[in-house]
Amino acid sequence: MKRPVFFQPTDGWVGDLIPFEKDGEFWLFYLHEERSTPKPGTSWNLVTTKDLTQFENHGVSLLHGSEHESDFNAYTGSVVTDDDGTHHLFYTGQNPRHLGADGLPLQLVMHATSQDGMRSWTKHPELTFGAPEGYESGDWRDPFVFRDEANGQWRMLIAARHANGPERRRGVIAQCTSTDLVTWEYAEPFWDPRRYITHECPDVFEWGDWWYMVYSEFSESFTTRYRMAKSPDGPWQVPALDSIDGRAFYASKTAGRDDRRFFFGWIASKEGNADDGAWQWAGTMSVLEARQNPDGTLGFGFADELVEGFWEEVPVSIANELPVTLNVPDGYAAIVSEEELPSQFYAKAVFDIAPNTTECGLLLRSGHDGDESYVVRLEPKRGRLVFDRWPRKVTGDAQWHVSGDVPFSIELERPCDLTPGEHTLEVIVDGDLCVAVVDRQVALSARIYDRPSGRIGVFTGEGSATVVELDIRQRTDN
Repeated sequence: MKRPVFFQPTDGWVGDLIPFEKDGEFWLFYLHEERSTPKPGTSWNLVTTKDLTQFENHGVSLLHGSEHESDFNAYTGSVVTDDDGTHHLFYTGQNPRHLGADGLPLQLVMHATSQDGMRSWTKHPELTFGAPEGYESGDWRDPFVFRDEANGQWRMLIAARHANGPERRRGVIAQCTSTDLVTWEYAEPFWDPRRYITHECPDVFEWGDWWYMVYSEFSESFTTRYRMAKSPDGPWQVPALDSIDGRAFYASKTAGRDDRRFFFGWIASKEGNADDGAWQWAGTMSVLEARQNPDGTLGFGFADELVEGFWEEVPVSIANELPVTLNVPDGYAAIVSEEELPSQFYAKAVFDIAPNTTECGLLLRSGHDGDESYVVRLEPKRGRLVFDRWPRKVTGDAQWHVSGDVPFSIELERPCDLTPGEHTLEVIVDGDLCVAVVDRQVALSARIYDRPSGRIGVFTGEGSATVVELDIRQRTDN
């Protein structure tokens, strides 16, 4: 059996990640989700990796508290190192049995330290603190701590909500400051757009001439986004494409190494392991590498290490016909491989797209004629990448019983620059996971449950596109 591309523990699911780089190795703390009844408390588990392709699972790192303690659920936070080499872990403590003065389940910022290189943690419950007046007691979470060298202090960002205002626009990134990581003072909000329900899992980092703020938009969108500024005090600019991925990839936080920046998040699972199932909290870990464009904006794609792990060629009949032009000014054409692909593979397709082309892309796990498949579709006229499938949910035996008159899978759409010319579409498929990347700039993750096998194809609709390259590879490890 081939080694999985994406990490998931055998006894649960990956929730919010807290990445930390130590001596060239990524320590990836994460919220361990078990999905059992009665619901157990949540602990921080740990997995480490040096190359982003092989992961060592260390199990529980920070154990949650008892059913009577404030940290029955040990939720998201951050880890920093002080000048003496002590590691400080800040996390969210929550116990559904403990309510705040406003009647909401209380959330608190809690603190633990390690003197042995993060192999064990000592909790400091006496340093616990909650939301001040003016904030809801039930949203005071995900403390992210970073050093503000210019002002000689530590700053803590907290996902919070104002106590007053429109219900779905009270979200704010609150802020506390400290000089010793022990005593914290409330400060003015770090970011207060009055736009979303909450800005979960805040993260801030400096890269070259720019500062970046990352947050997960807890709203109807459930999307991780970023902002950019010349200072950690703003003003924060909204880039033209401000999302990291689509609906399936969430709660992403970052870590850097060798002037590179990686975004670690989870691809949500779906109820019933079905394409039409509702999205669930937590899933399988995934990593995207950010690439800094000349204007400071960020593009997202696969890390080179991940792609290089697929090195054995998978022969397909389509590759023998390249380059091939699908020229259908007012129609549709597809070429489908004769071979079925393995359940895990990497595919790279280069399309030279002519002006005024409506669509082109890849068919995944397709039937022999391309009619039934998953679809990774480039839509130049609409400037977007979408994930689709056919057939969609069928509710009866007549042709009009195909559910929904929708142009793609809802919530799996990304704006994308598809000006005429060559564009590279990369896809990694591993079991029920699929991640697509365009030009190492735009990423889109999805789940693919219902069709476990099939062929690969290329297609064009209403226009002309030349398939210049099609490279399919697999891993060979056991």
